[in-house]
Amino acid sequence: MQIALTKKLADAMGVNSPSACEAENPMFSWTANWTKVWDNRRAEDMLVLVNNATRFTVAIYQVKRKDLKNVAEMVRTAISNTLLFMNLNPELVGEYMRLAGEVEFVQNRSRQKAAWVTKAGLECAFCVGNEYNGIAKMFSDTVGASANYRHVNCSGNVKEGYVPYRAMINALSELTGKQAYKYRAFELLVTLDLEVYKAVRRIIVPVNLEFVRLHKVLQSVFDWQNYHLYDFTIFDGNKRIPVARIVPFEDDLEYDEDAILMKGHTLSEFLPEHKHMLYTYDMGDNWEHEIQLMRVIEDHDKESPYLLEASGQTPPEDVGGVGGFVNFREIMLNSSHPEYGEMKEWAKYWTSELSDWKRHPRVIHD
Repeated sequence: MQIALTKKLADAMGVNSPSACEAENPMFSWTANWTKVWDNRRAEDMLVLVNNATRFTVAIYQVKRKDLKNVAEMVRTAISNTLLFMNLNPELVGEYMRLAGEVEFVQNRSRQKAAWVTKAGLECAFCVGNEYNGIAKMFSDTVGASANYRHVNCSGNVKEGYVPYRAMINALSELTGKQAYKYRAFELLVTLDLEVYKAVRRIIVPVNLEFVRLHKVLQSVFDWQNYHLYDFTIFDGNKRIPVARIVPFEDDLEYDEDAILMKGHTLSEFLPEHKHMLYTYDMGDNWEHEIQLMRVIEDHDKESPYLLEASGQTPPEDVGGVGGFVNFREIMLNSSHPEYGEMKEWAKYWTSELSDWKRHPRVIHD
């Protein structure tokens, strides 16, 4: 595996590498840079890599100068973890890493590839900014995953553009001869009872999906904005007795010492043994989403998380719970109501019906 270092990264590592070898298979060749996420900080803190064949991005945050002595090991682990994070077949990932071989550092001489890795760094910085407050400690070698869903190479003819993760999947399948996806998955039915109707989403997710990511998936398919606190509650077979309450933050444990901090915990720890969960979002408005396990798919061979079907529009944020939504909806359905104008301005782009796009089956990019 050839890692072409930008001058900044090579200087920081203290290595004097030869120029990149053009004969190297570009699938096994990556360009790497060390960049800064936060403008108000003096030191670089993120390592970014872009595959030279597909423009697939891998990023590691946080990486301090003292960590650079372990770059070879870090980049191999990060590439593997990012591919697995996107639910690719572990056999395919393992075969790619075997074929790629040991890391060899070279010097990047391509302005184009330097531009690619710089742009990828900006994309990853946005992701880190959305996920991290810049205060608590954080390390992640999968923060580059979301950058791979953007279109690239569109500056000229639009038809020449492509999506890096699709290009990488196709290239890996052709290279290794192995199928892209092969894993156990759950089909979940998620229902939000709004009294006047039910907002329902049917989704497929990997069994090893962490609760932190399930939260993001549910935020996406129900069109929430992630403004408020949330938790998950697992119930027994009769949906009456709580088996476990799973919370996102350590501060939540101060109010419930029996709760489980969700970091690192996956669905497979509770499902399919238990088949019912409750996802509560916004403890003020108290939106309770009932989650039911519909089936276990032993050998899922497609991409996920995936939205199978959707019905029922979601309320706008901060509308005042189910009661407030019922009143809001009555006003929005009556253009002659004296509060209609004010309410429409407050609701902005909210519509009473779910759009065709939101109902359309699709991969969920959480």
